[in-house]
Order: sequence, then C-alpha cells, then structure tokens
Amino acid sequence: MWVLPLLLRIDVGDYPTKAGRIVGLSRQHTWYYVHKLEECNLIRREKRSNVVFYELTDEGKRFLASCEGAVFPARLYRFDKCQVAYELIVEGRYPEGFKRVEMVNWTALLGTELGVKVRRTTRSWIVHVEVIRGRNPVEVANLALNLAGRVRSALCSKYGCVLGEGKIVGGEMANEDPVATLFGRYFTVRAGNRKIDHSWGLGELEHTQRDAVIDYLQMPENVKNIEGEVAKMRGEISQLTNALRQVFDLEGDGKAPKGSGDGGRDYVC
Repeated sequence: MWVLPLLLRIDVGDYPTKAGRIVGLSRQHTWYYVHKLEECNLIRREKRSNVVFYELTDEGKRFLASCEGAVFPARLYRFDKCQVAYELIVEGRYPEGFKRVEMVNWTALLGTELGVKVRRTTRSWIVHVEVIRGRNPVEVANLALNLAGRVRSALCSKYGCVLGEGKIVGGEMANEDPVATLFGRYFTVRAGNRKIDHSWGLGELEHTQRDAVIDYLQMPENVKNIEGEVAKMRGEISQLTNALRQVFDLEGDGKAPKGSGDGGRDYVC
C-alpha cells in the first residue's frame, strides 16, 4: 500500500520527504519505510557535494518493473500545473517571510508551506501542487486534493485563518507516452486539441477534450481491429488470386472455364 507508491515517487526523482508528502505519509513513517527499503537494497543514497540523493538500485528497478501491470496498472495519467484554491472565510495573521508579488492588477503574497508553493490573495489561498501521476483522472485529482488539503491544514494552524473547501482552478491532464518522450525532445507538434511536447523534462500527449483522450486510450484496440480486417482481406485476396490462376490455366489449355456455355468465346480478366 505504501512501499510501491513510495518507490515510484523516488524512481521519478522525488526526495523521500516530498515523495511521502504526495502519497500521504507522515515524515516519521516516510523515513521508516526509506530505511527499510535501504536495508532491502531497493534504494540507495548517493552524496554529491553537500547534497544527498536517493535513487533505485538495479534490484529495485527490476522489482518495480515486475510489479508493473501485475500489482498496479501503469501510471498513464499525469496532472501538471495543478492549482487548488481555498476561499478565505476568516482572516488570520499576516504570513511572515512571504514575497510580495505584483500581478496584472492585484498583489499576492508568494511563499512555501510543507515544501509546496502557496499564494495568498485578498480572497483566497491558492496551493500549487507538484506533478501528480496516477492510473486514471479521478486518482490524480484526488491525490492533488489530498496534498493540497494537508497544506491547507498547516496554513490554518500556522496563521489562524479559516478556509473553505478546495476547488481545482487550474491544471493540465496529460498522458505519458514513450513516442512522445522521444519525439518531444526535438519537436513540439499541435493538431487541433492535441499536443506533443517535452514539458517537465518528459514527453507527453496533452489533450484538452474528453473525446481526444478516449480516442487515444482506444488506439490499441482499434489497431487490433484493423489488423484483423487486414488479415481477413489477405485471405480473400488469396482466394481471388487462386481463382484467377485457375482461369488463366484453363485459357492456356484452350478450354473455356467451367460453366461458361461458350467454348469459342475469348475471356479477358
């Protein structure tokens, strides 16, 4: 329940504390599992200069690959640039250490809480959620709201404010794709409501309409149907070719095809 999601987040480059925050673990539980994973030789620490990085070992990568499709489905969906807004019901204390930023025609206070970027306006708090991966749109949306909800609780406790229910006010749903990963390194292509690019260091197909996502997900099944139709066509063409060969063989012997009723007529195919 916790180990596999934690491994997935570490595999994509998240620091353990951030990985635990996204999957819903406390700091204490996160490091408990991290130490256990190190003991099992599934992850390792690597110190570069004064910074410590965590990454999967070869055994960890093989273990994660063996679970793909068996223990959990592929993480096809990704939620980028998600923003969750909380209406400010009761004003709290003024946040210290926040940077005042002039927007188009208003001012906002920009800072971080629990390692997540937050923005305070005159009417609401807006939480900028990290990139979220999941098995379907509902899962990634719930993960984003869960993470933002923990940030909301920390804001209320720290500044004494009261915030309303969260509402997703921005974000992009994308499908990770190996072809887009390779192609997106060199090109950005748009076609109607679809796009391939290389944002966030990875390639993805971005869709802005529901039917585009459905078409993409049904593509493997459609390809199989086309392959079946092609195989059927090949069989029919093979039968037609054999029939034509028989016709030409009969003409070569000076005989009319069976059932023609006219031995002296020329037949042209």
